[in-house]
Amino acid sequence: MMLMIMEKKWIFPFVITSIVCIFFLVSSLNMGLVSSVHNINSIFSIFPMGQRKPGYVESKIESGSPLPPSGPPIPRFAYLISGSKGDLEKLWRVLHALYHPRNQYVVHLDLESPAEERLTLASRTKNNTMFSKMGNVYMITKANMVTYRGPTMVANTLHACAILLKRNKDWDWFINLSASDYPLVTQDDLLYAFSALNRDLNFIEHTSELGWKLDKRAMPLIIDPGLYLSTKTEVVWASQKRKLPTAFKLFTGSAWTVLSRPFIEFIIMGWDNLPRTLLMYYTNFISSPEGYFQTVVCNVPKFAKTVVNHDMHFIKWDNPPKQHPHILSLNELGKMIMSNAAFARKFNQDDPVLDKIDADLLGRVNVSFTPGAWCSGKLKCSEVGDINKIKPGPGARRLRYLLDRLAMKAYLGQDQCR
Repeated sequence: MMLMIMEKKWIFPFVITSIVCIFFLVSSLNMGLVSSVHNINSIFSIFPMGQRKPGYVESKIESGSPLPPSGPPIPRFAYLISGSKGDLEKLWRVLHALYHPRNQYVVHLDLESPAEERLTLASRTKNNTMFSKMGNVYMITKANMVTYRGPTMVANTLHACAILLKRNKDWDWFINLSASDYPLVTQDDLLYAFSALNRDLNFIEHTSELGWKLDKRAMPLIIDPGLYLSTKTEVVWASQKRKLPTAFKLFTGSAWTVLSRPFIEFIIMGWDNLPRTLLMYYTNFISSPEGYFQTVVCNVPKFAKTVVNHDMHFIKWDNPPKQHPHILSLNELGKMIMSNAAFARKFNQDDPVLDKIDADLLGRVNVSFTPGAWCSGKLKCSEVGDINKIKPGPGARRLRYLLDRLAMKAYLGQDQCR
């Protein structure tokens, strides 16, 4: 009898001790991510109630439409859409495909584009009834000279970020796109899919394994004439090479990113000197747009744990990759959809595949905006209804499926700044 009493007395302390040990074990395995009650709860914000069962297949993803989120607030995006000579019509089409009254947009045709094209874009933007009413589309009228492989492309991106922060800070993520990109989901799909995510996440494809890039990009020195000339010319290669840095670790990846507002504020407002130091370092770095943001985010511990290793794009590259990706066509449409990505590139102007994307994925007709729950008026989307309502479709399920997996990997510290 005495033995049974002793055993019962030890059961409760044993259970409590086990629970505490398990909690600290999980915390340590999670690489420091679980440091507060907020962080513990953030995992649940990634997966809303009614989560899909394991083994969910593509055919099921396509069927039906998810209900709009009732819990987390709907986010807002800030876009940069940039183009060059001959990109006016492409940029205008992309802008309409991406437009939503909740978001902010900066459009830019670089200095290489004819003055007539830039004036036409300025006139269209100013005289568009929707853009004038909402005031959320801004054109950089003092065009920048942009060299694709040089630091002027990074400078142009940072310029747009600064404009967006000055005009309106009520947005959650910054997305940089070109006139050769195109969405694979509606804005309602995108807003729904991102609504349950932690707003600090940064979607930056990256790796520290530079491979052939060490000799071909990290060590050579280049000068971008776009920094001091008013006409576009190729970068100039110096005869000397430089050593690899020891003050920071180099990373490389995709030039196309989805960046959180806190990270953008850190880079633009610069309470740490690293963003400025790296900007000067990458001034002489070939293809600096593929390394600047990666190297900044992964060398700052606070932001390194927010990185998601994906650029939200479907891009078809050669192996090994060349300077430019393949031009996409109808032949790749199935792969674009199966990738679950939000965007794809690179497209030719008015390629038939864009009409197919409009019809099958976006529900967009002619030159109109992509339909959403905000649309009102006798002519669809001619008036703005409730911008706090969204109507996600099959694209939301595809994108959410991808984001669920990526966000979990980031939460566990996997594939992150290594």
